[in-house]
Amino acid sequence: MVSSQSMSGNLDNSFNALMVSGGDESGQEQNGGTGTTLLGWKDLPMELLLRIISVAGDDRMVIVASGVCTGWRDALGWGVASLSFSWCQDHMNELVMSLAHKLTKLQVLSLRQIKPQLEDSAVEAVANYCHDLRELDLSRSFRLSDRSLYALAHGCLHLTRLNISGCSNFSDVALVYLTSQCRNFKCLNLCGCVRAVSDRALQAIARNCGQLQSLNLGWCDTVTDRGVTSLASGCPELRAVDLCGCVLITDEGVVALANGCPHLRSLGLYYCQNITDRAMYSLAANSRIRSKGMSWGAAESGGRRSRDDRDGLSNLNISQCTALTPPAVQAVCDSFPALHTCPERHSLIISGCLSLTAVHCACALHPHRAGRAMLSNHAY
Repeated sequence: MVSSQSMSGNLDNSFNALMVSGGDESGQEQNGGTGTTLLGWKDLPMELLLRIISVAGDDRMVIVASGVCTGWRDALGWGVASLSFSWCQDHMNELVMSLAHKLTKLQVLSLRQIKPQLEDSAVEAVANYCHDLRELDLSRSFRLSDRSLYALAHGCLHLTRLNISGCSNFSDVALVYLTSQCRNFKCLNLCGCVRAVSDRALQAIARNCGQLQSLNLGWCDTVTDRGVTSLASGCPELRAVDLCGCVLITDEGVVALANGCPHLRSLGLYYCQNITDRAMYSLAANSRIRSKGMSWGAAESGGRRSRDDRDGLSNLNISQCTALTPPAVQAVCDSFPALHTCPERHSLIISGCLSLTAVHCACALHPHRAGRAMLSNHAY
């Protein structure tokens, strides 16, 4: 961490520069002509400190400054809505606990770590004071236990995004309880949460989190079609689902997603080796059904169509799905114009499937289309 002595010196230098550039010849600034002399950061109005925080763009500077200046400390509590501690390589747990009571306005918090530091006590402190929190990143917090999820369930009921990827100590009982209390989730990253992600947990998510749009279940290898089918029926707003490494998933789960999630844009099936052509044809068939439905709808609405619905899948990872054949994958590629095998826009990922090398997108046959598509992407 940056030393408080060094930061204090930097603050003093910055203040002096501010006074010289904006003050009178003596280097002192008169506050709005009222005769009040600004002698240090502590004398700046709260509104100005909040403005400085909003444009600083350096969370470390703001946090360390709050430790050496009471004005900054007060401003931290009044005006900081988004904060990241990911830069902190040592003593993150103590730092979070010491500041949590000041962060009552916080809405976005990142506690992502390079090496494990965070403990349940810090998450409990956040849950006790940051009741307006919307987004929380706890990824790679290997030391956390169920205590943290229970604390969030009691204190952070407005959460919409939660990243607990790599948190392997959480249980499915705690995850079920969390989703029963926090029902506004739109994005959940549960990658690698092998104990927490079970079919029972997915059923709870489907039952409680109907607004969910993005779900990462990567390498949660106990998940079966039963859990995925529940998600497809309970979370129809899903746009991104990552099932990479969920080795028990079969065609049944993919078919359920194809039928139940009309807005699906990204699907990860890496190493799901039980997937066969049936899953691919189901994805393609649902694309055609929706296209026909949108054609009728477009005619009735004067030709206007939703871009997201029209494009359908824009990213599909079927690497190592060795049971798939070229005709089935080609059918998917033909059904979704946003899927590409060309190097410029590689969004249909088929690495490790030597039998699928003949699959190609329209750009491969009509290179000029790819050029036009690239230009249109850069037009805005």
